[in-house]
Amino acid sequence: MNRRDGRLRFGVLGCADIAWRRAIPALCGDPRAELVAVASRDIAKARRFADRFGCAAVEGYGPLLARPDIDAVYVPLPPGLHAEWAGAALDAGKHVLSEKPLTTGAAETAGLVRAAEARGLLLMENFMFVHHPQHAEARRLLAEGAIGAVRAFHASFTIPRRPDGDIRYRAGLGGGALLDVAGYPVRAARLLLGGPLAVAGAVLGHDPALGVDTGGAALLRTADGIPAQLAFGLDDAYRCEYEVRGSEGVLRVDRAFTPPDDFRPALRVERAGEVTEPALPPADQFGRAVGHFVTTALSGEGYGASAADALEQATLVDGIRRAAS
Repeated sequence: MNRRDGRLRFGVLGCADIAWRRAIPALCGDPRAELVAVASRDIAKARRFADRFGCAAVEGYGPLLARPDIDAVYVPLPPGLHAEWAGAALDAGKHVLSEKPLTTGAAETAGLVRAAEARGLLLMENFMFVHHPQHAEARRLLAEGAIGAVRAFHASFTIPRRPDGDIRYRAGLGGGALLDVAGYPVRAARLLLGGPLAVAGAVLGHDPALGVDTGGAALLRTADGIPAQLAFGLDDAYRCEYEVRGSEGVLRVDRAFTPPDDFRPALRVERAGEVTEPALPPADQFGRAVGHFVTTALSGEGYGASAADALEQATLVDGIRRAAS
């Protein structure tokens, strides 16, 4: 679905905080994107969004998907609802940008991938951080041998405990650390190491009262044996970083996954007793992620790669769950 006027008309399914604070402002900031409507089961919530962002308020997700003036939808619903409503959006002929995780399991993701392919639509999982230029710089340094041959990858994303009623602790809606925070270090390992990864082992810790996993660790490996050690948690001190260890040095990135728009990247290379910190400008990764989606949707190219990326991610997360059990 290519818009001849060079604009992509969006609807938003749900009134999540991430949509209010970051995603919709990014949509409104892209001149090629037009926000048409926001839907909620609570019309008062939809009207609050509509008043701020200058769009229509719609009661219920189905009526928004039935609108002919919408080309694409952004889905910030709880993970447990993604498969249902992303699938309904594809059935309605809309491109889909979904917050991570795309679904709660690889089988559901595979179903969405088949639906997108059959309809010639774009399906994209919204890992914003991969569009931040600090990671392109990290990959460039690794390719140029800045730390010698890559020997190992380490990544952590842990956050402090939130109130017990937080959606992350609701198992029926896809809560838990594996689905919420583990995806970031998994995606970072794929980004920095490249090639297929396999799960070598995993551990998950569960909170019986909440009924979800609250943290864990995973060991992945590349085809040639490079290990990726990943830590994640919902009840820990804040950590948001990765480190690539090489035969001659170490590359580190702090605030790797959720840097504020005005944060100056903290990329550091240590080699032979010397430390270098490339001077990189701040960047709006939400705006870049939206821009990438719009560019891809309008170009009609890269749909298959986007869907395959989401399926590879879901397959690894499923593998971690199996290994931990």
